Amino acid sequence: MEGPDEHPESSVEVELRGLSIFTHHGVTDAEQEVGQRLEFDLSFEIPHCDATMTDRVQDTVDYAEVCDIVALAATERSYRTLERLGQVVGERLMGRFGCESVVVRAAKPEPPLSYTVDEAAVEVTLERAPEHGPEDEE
Repeated sequence: MEGPDEHPESSVEVELRGLSIFTHHGVTDAEQEVGQRLEFDLSFEIPHCDATMTDRVQDTVDYAEVCDIVALAATERSYRTLERLGQVVGERLMGRFGCESVVVRAAKPEPPLSYTVDEAAVEVTLERAPEHGPEDEE
């Protein structure tokens, strides 16, 4: 019978789509005061995900905690740009879960523009810098 050490190491990409949060972000003061719903799509790579072998919930990411992190970042203060909000969300997810990479898509449905637009969205990608060992230095 094979033991856990005899299986290849797995990394897992976790995706959460369509997380809807009421926020107070926007370019104008009026947008920030009135508020609006934002939609988040999240994708992040978790290295060394033991749950692929153990089937234990504690060996993977708690999806509710991911949602809590995004909700806190999106509601604790106002940002003028979705770009900055996406960066903050990505940094927090990387810090909490040790992700190798994170993609945060933040979309504002029907933004207040003088044109009809279904949504305004940004996608922010963060990647952990490769670690260099002493052998990499010259």
